[in-house]
Amino acid sequence: MGRGQGRKTRDKNKASLPQVPKNMKSDGRDVEFDRDLADHADLEAMARSNAADKRAKKKK
Repeated sequence: MGRGQGRKTRDKNKASLPQVPKNMKSDGRDVEFDRDLADHADLEAMARSNAADKRAKKKK
C-alpha cells in the first residue's frame, strides 16, 4: 500500500454534515418599511422586487 492510499476516507463526512432547518433560515431581509411614508417610486420598486422573488422561487 502506498503512502497516500490509506487516508481516502477522512473527507467522506463532508456530505453528511447537519443542515440548517428551513424554519430557521431567513430570507436575508432586515428592513423596516412604512407604507405611509413611501412614495410612488418606493412602491414600484417593492412590486418589482416581489416579482423578481417570485421568478427566482419558480426557478428552484
